[in-house]
Amino acid sequence: MSESLKPSQIDAVHTLLDRVADRQRHDFGQIASDVKEDGTLITSCDRWSDLTIVRGLEDIASKEGVLSEEGSQIVPSSSAYWVVDPLDGTTNFAAGIPHWAISVARFVGGRPESAFLDIPPLRQRFVAIRGQGVWRNGEPLTEKARLNSGSQCVSFCSRSIRVLQRRPTQPFPGKIRLLGVASLNMVGVATGQTTAALEATPKIWDLASAWLVLSELGCPIKWLEEDPSRLAPGQNLSSKAFPVLTASSREELHRLLSWGEALTRK
Repeated sequence: MSESLKPSQIDAVHTLLDRVADRQRHDFGQIASDVKEDGTLITSCDRWSDLTIVRGLEDIASKEGVLSEEGSQIVPSSSAYWVVDPLDGTTNFAAGIPHWAISVARFVGGRPESAFLDIPPLRQRFVAIRGQGVWRNGEPLTEKARLNSGSQCVSFCSRSIRVLQRRPTQPFPGKIRLLGVASLNMVGVATGQTTAALEATPKIWDLASAWLVLSELGCPIKWLEEDPSRLAPGQNLSSKAFPVLTASSREELHRLLSWGEALTRK
């Protein structure tokens, strides 16, 4: 097992994502959805995308396992493995809202080592390599751009909105946005679109790529319950969530921490 991907493997991942993104753009607005056992939506495009990515990764790195939202949700036993969300934002996709993503991350030592986050409707792709930085469509991103953005928006998921009910006498200190895509909610913090993101029930495939983008761009992350870097081989993650608060700076994280803690308070 290699610690890092070879350039030829990185190129192959890009080619794979190009194929999947093209298919998703083609299917967008023309496809019906079904309801999974957990109540979330799925489309035939989700299933095709998952199968195509998983098979593609098996060709790119044959000895490395794959954990995916629509496939095996068991932590692989290989020392390096992949975590895949083939279509993050299926509700948006099925409803004709042009905001969704494809997330592919390679884990080494329990943490993401490389991450690929594609936004098909915007034709944007984020790539992050541990210790090397983050690029968007080939252009490097820096912390400075984020810190100079001046955003006052905080991203919520649909389930984290309940924190407002738990603190009814306290006005929330920010402008709330609910965009419906966990990975992009978190990456929006790293790019300066929002100043923080509060996710109540993200699964490992929701946060895998965003985790590395945030880390490489210096955004503090507060795991509100369990730290996902402690996953064990064979662990079933089908119903495991990792509530998280991330922010543009430590000062912002501290300012919003009581809201994050209120979300997970029993």
